[in-house]
Amino acid sequence: MESSNQWDAEWEVSEELAYKLISSQFPQLATKSVKKLGHGWDNTVFLVGAEYAFRFPRREVAINSLRMEGKILPKLKDYFSIAYSIPLFFGEGDYNYPAPFLGYPYLFGEFPIGITDKQRALSATTLAQFLKSLHAFPVQIAQENGVQHDHRNLTDIAMRKEKIHKFISDLALHFSEEEYHAISNYLEQLRTERVNQKYVFLHGDLHFKNILVDENGRVSGIIDWGDINIGHPACDLNVVYSFLPPDARSDFFKEYGDVDEETKILSRLIAIYIPILIMMQAIDDKDERLVDEAKANIKRALSD
Repeated sequence: MESSNQWDAEWEVSEELAYKLISSQFPQLATKSVKKLGHGWDNTVFLVGAEYAFRFPRREVAINSLRMEGKILPKLKDYFSIAYSIPLFFGEGDYNYPAPFLGYPYLFGEFPIGITDKQRALSATTLAQFLKSLHAFPVQIAQENGVQHDHRNLTDIAMRKEKIHKFISDLALHFSEEEYHAISNYLEQLRTERVNQKYVFLHGDLHFKNILVDENGRVSGIIDWGDINIGHPACDLNVVYSFLPPDARSDFFKEYGDVDEETKILSRLIAIYIPILIMMQAIDDKDERLVDEAKANIKRALSD
């Protein structure tokens, strides 16, 4: 069946199939329950017992990323103290399921959905320390482990603007008039066409569905490293605008180090672009909670 959306699954993984794959390859886990936690564009995630999370690709494009993730993530453990997904179980396709899969210690926490700006500001320094260390990881080591340069052409702002215009036109019924005009006005005032490329090691897909917070709303973990790549730091720095309120951004840069104006411009654009993509899938999934959070991220990114 031909997919109608970029995020549509090319193959589905049920709880029954996940259990068969896990228990047959890792017999020590055969007595544990398997419960679906959710899915993103590329992977379906299952909770195994109370201790492990397993990720199964749902699209072919995710397979090489998952293999590379399995090689590079263990090498990051000395670079930052924040909890992140370190693979422990390396599975291969079977029972007509064509892809490898990975299992990790389950990271406790919740997505930062609906938390206050005051709570968000508590994590400015934590996020800055994390990204400063991540972006300092040697690019050569990343390349030796199969990490590729970013293929998404993120530095082409003119192209990204054109895509956003189309997206918000398609989603017009899901925005209020005020929300729609706020995005449109921002795009009209954005005169930069392209920024110079830079090369650092990136998480590559940092947004509210890949960040965990504790009961106080502090960032406690980073998950879903399937888009690791080498590219412009603005890709990850988008969280300065989408996650942090305006009055916490100076605290972030005080710890991370200052960046040039081009990087800030691109970071803000990506902070609007990514939530729009999340919003599109959430609408398709009829998940109003995610739709509302995506819109809140966009509004925050537009604020100074």
